[in-house]
Amino acid sequence: MATIVKTPSGTWKALIRKTGWPATAKTFRTKRDAEDWARRTEDEMVRGMYIHRAPAERMTLEAALKRYLREVTPTKRASTQIGEHKKSQALIKHLGKYSLAGLSADIVAQYRDTRLAGDENADGKRVPRSNNTVRLELALLGHLFTIAIKEWGIGLPFNPVSNIRRPAPGAGRNRRLTPAENKRLLTAVDAYSNPMFSWIVRIALETGMRLSEIAGVRVGQVDMQKRVVRLEHTKNSSPRTVPLTRAATSTFQAALDNPLRPPETDLVFFGEPGRDGVRRPYLFDKAWNDTKKAADLVDFRFHDLRHEAVSRLVEAGLSDQEVSAISGHKSMQMLKRYTHLRAEDLVGKLDKLYG
Repeated sequence: MATIVKTPSGTWKALIRKTGWPATAKTFRTKRDAEDWARRTEDEMVRGMYIHRAPAERMTLEAALKRYLREVTPTKRASTQIGEHKKSQALIKHLGKYSLAGLSADIVAQYRDTRLAGDENADGKRVPRSNNTVRLELALLGHLFTIAIKEWGIGLPFNPVSNIRRPAPGAGRNRRLTPAENKRLLTAVDAYSNPMFSWIVRIALETGMRLSEIAGVRVGQVDMQKRVVRLEHTKNSSPRTVPLTRAATSTFQAALDNPLRPPETDLVFFGEPGRDGVRRPYLFDKAWNDTKKAADLVDFRFHDLRHEAVSRLVEAGLSDQEVSAISGHKSMQMLKRYTHLRAEDLVGKLDKLYG
């Protein structure tokens, strides 16, 4: 039986002591609320359905995310860690003050709709977020709740993210370079002061390797005699060996012969030492943005170079299996997103087939 007492501050405290359960207490504004809660809680205990909600009511989403970033995120690959720190900023901005117990499915759904509609920028204009951006933010939030329930012992009846609709996946980009754009791009990157930038762009176009894969390549992974690069850490966690075209081989050779490489790093593309004295992969965000402007490339991203490279492999006549072995795509469905062939390039093939 619950004990209901009035506190010195005028509120009412309900205390439940039941065999097999930890002592549970909660304070209410009225005696009736305290009695209703005690009756309901005791009933849940009898039926074996009671969930200790106090930790979930005390922990805010901001505190939970900080714990997640401190304990869970470091176990993931470096690129994922960077992404999760960025996604957490949006979640904290919109939902950080809510307790975990207070985050219901309808509040998460409102967050989804708000993000899709866009946040206001400095000029007061709304900047919509893509479906994939919001999907990834919701995935982080959903996994946070899963960890909180399963590993942190936070009493929650359900994961609110699992009860809402996720935005539909994007259709996938099919941005290709025209011959004129390709020429302007290579001219612009070759004109940049640091030759590593040009080498990275050319390797992306020749091999279809992801930026993270190129940036992380070390000298020992490049076999110039066999003309291959052995990738140990990839997006899908499956190591693969990438064959090199003649152009890619000569570009890698130039990078390996770079006289400025310091002895303390074996990174092929290295940056300046950080505060800890460690050299990390070469970063070129500003150079890329400046180059796009110089080459007059509209709506073009670095990842589109991978799209272009994989599409060229298909147009060259390689089979889906051969392209997949080079690009690292595990499913043929994902591969099709990157192989939007130009109709005009297929005309000649049709002529050969049908005379």
